[in-house]
Amino acid sequence: MIHSLFLVNASGDIFLEKHWKSVVSRSVCDYFFEALERATEPENVPPVIPTPHHFLINVLRHRIYFVAVIQSEVPPLFVIEFLHRVVDTFQDYFGVCSEAAIKDNVVVVYELLEEMLDNGFPLATESNILKELIKPPTILRTVVNTITGSTNVGEQLPTGQLSVVPWRRTGVKYTNNEAYFDVVEEIDGTYTFDPVTKLLSWDVGKINPQKLPSLKGSVSLQTGASKPDENPTINIQFKIQQLAISGLKVNRLDMYGEKYKPFKGIKYMTKAGKFQVRT
Repeated sequence: MIHSLFLVNASGDIFLEKHWKSVVSRSVCDYFFEALERATEPENVPPVIPTPHHFLINVLRHRIYFVAVIQSEVPPLFVIEFLHRVVDTFQDYFGVCSEAAIKDNVVVVYELLEEMLDNGFPLATESNILKELIKPPTILRTVVNTITGSTNVGEQLPTGQLSVVPWRRTGVKYTNNEAYFDVVEEIDGTYTFDPVTKLLSWDVGKINPQKLPSLKGSVSLQTGASKPDENPTINIQFKIQQLAISGLKVNRLDMYGEKYKPFKGIKYMTKAGKFQVRT
């Protein structure tokens, strides 16, 4: 399935590569770089790039291109999903998926990739199982490994592989059995901007003062553009925990197929849709 994986940074440099079935030359990435030059935006690179002898399937996450090399036809979405799972695993292990974090933990990265693929085919992709196979890096564990020459690889097989639910260990018992279901609403508010006072007001309706929203914004700049003096494009988001703006309430919640009696609960949250404020 997947023969090789190349990691390309924002500067167009390959800073990590991993091969499974056979070693594929870095020159195969020239087709990817050509597509990258033709793209108007980094996100516009075609996810599937055919070459005379390979297929290049890539995803862009955290300003890093994850480029998989395929030698036979496979469902592209299957490979794309696996690449996203690799990124999520790195972020779960290192706290952030960045070039610096990957280079600082390169040994753990290769150990993870070796366990996640077996001869090019996905094997262990659940974080719960991987953490039993390969211990997450810590400062103490890194010092001990340096002194003793040991690795982060666990000595026992993960019990999660024996469970019908792969992300949950076998034989897990909790003192409290709880089940929560999320009710998430998206609303479109109206805003006004006063150019004199530079005040942006966003009206989302009546809100309980005891459940005030969390509002945040970010400025979007084009790739390579310098910092503007004025008139930036602002992306605004907000979340209101434990509140449904529409007033929707769940009257009854039933669970079937469980022998124990769980505590059932509902969590409400209201969040913003997609907004761009052009000042």
